[in-house]
Amino acid sequence: MEKMSEYAFVAGFLTTGLALLGYLAYTFSGIRAARLQAAGVPLRTARVGFVAGPRTSVIGQYASLLAILAAAFITACLVFRTIATGHGPFANQYEFSVAFAWGVQVTFVWFERRYRQRLLGLVALPVALALLGYALTIPREIEPLLPALQNNLLLTVHVAVAIVAYGSFTVAFAAALLHLVQPEGGRWGLPKPAILDEIGYRSIVVGFPFLTLTIVLGALWAEVAWGRYWAWDPKETASLVTWLIYGAYLHARVVRGWRGRRAAILLVVGFVATLFTFFGVNLFVNSLHSYSGLG
Repeated sequence: MEKMSEYAFVAGFLTTGLALLGYLAYTFSGIRAARLQAAGVPLRTARVGFVAGPRTSVIGQYASLLAILAAAFITACLVFRTIATGHGPFANQYEFSVAFAWGVQVTFVWFERRYRQRLLGLVALPVALALLGYALTIPREIEPLLPALQNNLLLTVHVAVAIVAYGSFTVAFAAALLHLVQPEGGRWGLPKPAILDEIGYRSIVVGFPFLTLTIVLGALWAEVAWGRYWAWDPKETASLVTWLIYGAYLHARVVRGWRGRRAAILLVVGFVATLFTFFGVNLFVNSLHSYSGLG
């Protein structure tokens, strides 16, 4: 099963790269179609842009299918890894990284189908691909669980809800970045700022409760493993800071009416905090949560 997991990983990595190339081709063909339309060149359909047109619709459909296939391969990778290890695939940095990539892929596919905005893939898929590439550089050997991790139910649920949160935050980051790179009035082919603002908000509405649950479950597990609910460990502190940033975003948007670039900047800051929460503990600081397998 370990070999099957590795084969599925390679297939998922390659398919993710192909999907990204497909989204890039979709983007550039849409730009070309939009320019032709602006120049008055007759086209076979009046609906030209990033969601429809003589070339872009077919290219986009293939890119979307590849994205779904990539998510399926990474799902298989994690399932085979679970069977091989006898526990959820969340015990070291290799498994964390693959699971994070899976969360990004699945969340992106859902939001793409829900809002029909394929350009989110230009940001979300590079994040997933980078996580899978990072996983290739770190140890992947299956080793016995450390004593603090020997709670299969809490291990699986605690990290699984974190992965859903991280995936949602990545989609929000994608929407925010696409918002920030275009002028206030919008630009050819890019989704309208109002749509990106809505996607960013809905992503946080999904991710924030899962991050809250992650922190609560982590506190319960900490009490079981270390005899205390909270110790201001760097991982705990980073998670709390991330939670506060996204809480501030929700407050600013719902109560203060923030929209547009100010809200997008908060989403970018939140995603930077998310990445530090995920990577920083294992790479830069000593923590009770340093189960990376990186020595």
